Amino acid sequence: MTTARKRSLSSASTAEYVPETTSLGVLREAAADCRGCDLYRHATQTVFGEGRAGAPFIFVGEQPGDSEDQDGRPFVGPAGKLLRASKQEAGIDEKDVYITNAVKHFKFIERGKQRIHQTPKRIEIVACSPWLDAEILAVKPQMVVALGATAAQSLMGASFRLTQHRRELLSSPRAAHVMVTVHPSSILRAIDDAARHEQRKAFVEDLKTIAATLGELRSEPRH
Repeated sequence: MTTARKRSLSSASTAEYVPETTSLGVLREAAADCRGCDLYRHATQTVFGEGRAGAPFIFVGEQPGDSEDQDGRPFVGPAGKLLRASKQEAGIDEKDVYITNAVKHFKFIERGKQRIHQTPKRIEIVACSPWLDAEILAVKPQMVVALGATAAQSLMGASFRLTQHRRELLSSPRAAHVMVTVHPSSILRAIDDAARHEQRKAFVEDLKTIAATLGELRSEPRH
């Protein structure tokens, strides 16, 4: 790899594409033309977040999957269906949630006719972080919930370990209140039905804890 190419990768950022606005609509339109890292070259489209400004919290996943890349909306595939069902069981109202991903383009490798998910590199997560920062600023949530290790590290730093802090109320320079849990896709990858059942049960318990903590935070005056 040439020195120029290394410099280009190390300086990849979407910052120049992010307008100075707190309008989610304007941000979404601008994100459609983002060329801040190379992931846009193979993805079908940018997949921006969904929900309302003022939602009490933001749920952050890793990146769009194949279904999301084709549809242009976050969490519309199997993991999204599991997440919605689990939130409902935990008593979390959809209107209270803005949902997005740390990375806005689908990263994958092709195997025959299938497109197989690839975990984003740290440089790609950092490059896309201005969009997540802008969403947090626009929504002004009382809590940010990280789904999975990639989302957690995007908020808390590369050394953060999800398993050590699951169900804890944390703080980050990017959000005053952060809680972390697993990504629902990890439940779908469980080795058998019994393991899947236990992991889903634990996930719902996480969401119940998040809902209870959210209730406590919502009772506090907002600044």
